[in-house]
Amino acid sequence: MAKNKYYAVAVGRQPGIYTQWFGDAGAQNQVVGFKGARYKGFSTREEAQGFIQDRRSGHKISVTPSQKTSSRSTAMPTVKTADRIVIYTDGSSLGNPGPGGYGVVISSPGGTRELSGGFRRTTNNRMEMLACIVGLEQLEPPSAVALYSDSRYVVDGITKGWAKKWQRNDWRKSNGGKAMNIDLWQRLLSLCDRHDVHWAWVKGHAGNPGNERCDQLATQAASLAKLPPDVDYETPSFPPSCK
Repeated sequence: MAKNKYYAVAVGRQPGIYTQWFGDAGAQNQVVGFKGARYKGFSTREEAQGFIQDRRSGHKISVTPSQKTSSRSTAMPTVKTADRIVIYTDGSSLGNPGPGGYGVVISSPGGTRELSGGFRRTTNNRMEMLACIVGLEQLEPPSAVALYSDSRYVVDGITKGWAKKWQRNDWRKSNGGKAMNIDLWQRLLSLCDRHDVHWAWVKGHAGNPGNERCDQLATQAASLAKLPPDVDYETPSFPPSCK
């Protein structure tokens, strides 16, 4: 996938062409929480300028099939992010189980931070969960957060109440089996009690700038040499991997 170098904001707080997504001078600040925002990423400035001109003239924009996919992917899920810290997360494992890593991007009025880490043997689900945990653990006072993840396992586990139900049932699922990744669910539920978190699922590998950057961070972390152990996973008493 070609990396976007220019972000065209046709409708937003400050329309124009931006060369970065994150940060005070990035396109994200112009569109997140802005009702009716229209924006898209391009590989050249000429394409970005054409997008803005077409929007201003009211012309229907003609795009190729590949551009249509990119246009859909850059649309933000419906989450009210005004006055919320925005956190993107992603997890990766090279084999499941195998070497794994997580990536986090945090955007707040104080700036943008990137975090990552990896383990020598873990699972994709654990890294997806740990990315969310690490992101939320960076917030010292209780905070209002919009958290974006491409993991249905994590997002549905929280928003559909599965994890809390497992917790109430002594970490047993409805079929009587033991829930997976109990150590991480406990940490994540505790953080959700501390912070006001709006969860949003985003499609992975679909052009979302925040998700793409987290994927890069997670993959790079998983590829490092001499990674530490994911102790809770490698403990013999830990349940088998959950893919």
